[in-house]
Amino acid sequence: MPDRAAHVALLWLDNATGIDHAGALLFMNALEQLRQHTKVVADTGDFAAMKAFKPLDATTNPSLILKAVQMPEYQALLVKAAQDNKSKGVQAAVDALLISFGTEILKIVPGRVSTEVDARLSFDKAATVAKARELIALYKAAGIPKERILVKMASTWEGIQAAAELEKEGIRCNLTLLFSFAQAVACADAKVQLISPFVGRIYDWHKKAQGANWNETASSGANDPGVQSVRRIFAYYKRNGIKTEVMGASFRNVGQIKALCGCDLLTIAPNLLDELSKDAAAVPKVLDEAAAKAEGEAAKAWGEKEFRWHHNEDAMATEKTAEGIRAFAVDGKKLDDLVAKAIG
Repeated sequence: MPDRAAHVALLWLDNATGIDHAGALLFMNALEQLRQHTKVVADTGDFAAMKAFKPLDATTNPSLILKAVQMPEYQALLVKAAQDNKSKGVQAAVDALLISFGTEILKIVPGRVSTEVDARLSFDKAATVAKARELIALYKAAGIPKERILVKMASTWEGIQAAAELEKEGIRCNLTLLFSFAQAVACADAKVQLISPFVGRIYDWHKKAQGANWNETASSGANDPGVQSVRRIFAYYKRNGIKTEVMGASFRNVGQIKALCGCDLLTIAPNLLDELSKDAAAVPKVLDEAAAKAEGEAAKAWGEKEFRWHHNEDAMATEKTAEGIRAFAVDGKKLDDLVAKAIG
């Protein structure tokens, strides 16, 4: 029998020619199987991890950049950003650092990189729009077209309205820290490019809330509350012809990832990408657009009042959105301090 590598090569060849060989998937690991139905994205600022797992896109956030920039191999990027922008100040140097990371990432991934607006601007629409335009201008100066950039911002009402304005200018947005159905509805209405519902953090909240009553087995796979949230959004979007891409994020285990096979995109941390690459179990497609159209809810006509009410009614979403913004703001301040120290 041919070895595994030969079978994998044969499968890729057959996908191009339209010829299917039964049983070929048996020789593909879980990550390779996942790629057949979902666009795999790397959730990291570590270039080495991206080179190892070859994702289509990459996502970053203040916490990931803070972690990466403290690694010895990335000190040169910090020093250069600090020294080149010494006369302009800390914020200009931080922006330059973000662009440096994004530019290097785009040398590795064939698709897009997500660069996040400072979380401290999450409730300021005008400032969010201005910062997004600045980031795109910096990328343009570095020779990167805006089509390869997703500007990330928190899924607050102000963030979503900022994204609506930016999308009209051709600046594509990734709405992050998304926990409620209300946020997903508002993002659809704003015609944003992509949303990032946080599977793992939803799971964390419910597990903590139930305490001793939590049953891990009964709340895994399709019954995982984070997975259920993404599936509801996915079905709503597909039923109503909404073009916004759904990218599941913030995973705690490979079971959550497998339960969302078929989602538009999944952004996955390097440790879970590694685990999937060593997993020989079958990974069937779970989310299907045709089935989702039959399951999805009818379109909602919700304005700001309805958004705020429905989001507020979801205790998990209210708490996790606020918590996420605070955490990213803290790491943003730490990154400022590192850059200020490098400036001297």
